[in-house]
Amino acid sequence: MALSLTDLKNGMAIDLPDGLFSVVEFQHVKPGKGGAFVRTKLRNLRTKSVVERTFRAEEKVEQAVIDKREMQFLYRDADQYVFMDNASYDQMNVDGSSLGHATSYLKEGDSAVLELYGGEIVDVDLPAAVELSVAETDPGLQGDRVSGARKPATMETGLVVQVPLFVNPGDRIKVDTRSGEYLTRA
Repeated sequence: MALSLTDLKNGMAIDLPDGLFSVVEFQHVKPGKGGAFVRTKLRNLRTKSVVERTFRAEEKVEQAVIDKREMQFLYRDADQYVFMDNASYDQMNVDGSSLGHATSYLKEGDSAVLELYGGEIVDVDLPAAVELSVAETDPGLQGDRVSGARKPATMETGLVVQVPLFVNPGDRIKVDTRSGEYLTRA
């Protein structure tokens, strides 16, 4: 659907010849001389890089309709992740490579919102924090309570997180999905 640049909104997805982008911010500029233009900051939905583009106000762009579906992660089959649509109960096999960093936070039974455009997954919305079990870490030593000291811990999903010294294997912790950092014990 062709869209006038005067109808842009933050968060809107647009399909340009060089990729699929989400509008981060935009500004309509009407100089004293010459025609109006729109200055934008766009995030590439596939690579996550941010670019700045300027368009003439009379230009049209193609709006991309992103289908957001809440899905439950069922299980992993080799490098395929199997999801079930929470509304229709249809199952979908997804390549691990198209999920990006989300694979480090997904456990069986977890829910995630998959953003689809033309059948292709362009993004995965995870909760802000997830609970994961510590699979492996060095044991904490009694009395070793140096403030702020950290040690690496491998989670059940394979993710390595820096945790405080008191965290032991088998503990459940909360991990921030945006930064990959330890938040608290669960």
